[in-house]
Amino acid sequence: MVERFGDGREREFQSSDKGLAEDIPLVVLIDEGSASASEVLSGAIQDRGRGALIGSTSFGKGTVQTWQTLANDGGVRITIAEWLTPDKSSINETGLTPDYFIPLDPDNPDEDAQLQAAIDYLLGKTIISIPPAEEEPENN
Repeated sequence: MVERFGDGREREFQSSDKGLAEDIPLVVLIDEGSASASEVLSGAIQDRGRGALIGSTSFGKGTVQTWQTLANDGGVRITIAEWLTPDKSSINETGLTPDYFIPLDPDNPDEDAQLQAAIDYLLGKTIISIPPAEEEPENN
């Protein structure tokens, strides 16, 4: 992962050695509720080819903030950096695109198509990715 500061400096984070259980298949479910640290981890897994992301586009919160206490005992959160994936892709405001886009059916909340797709993936079955519909341009 890479942390990029406002002045352009970057700090890279790398794992120190081989991981445990590298031959075990890995799936991460993401959606618009996946934000911040979960996106950083998911982006690293995706960039390094360690596992598959299944679901829908994540939230897109790829910034680092610090808290500054004010004289009146209030405070303000200040953005000081942006998280990037290992391949230096920005997460902020765009989110992560899953390897397999599987929408949830709002009319059938008891059926979890994303979880079923993850199970099928782990069982070696074919997953059919359903890309998001293109948004219609606004007529002005």
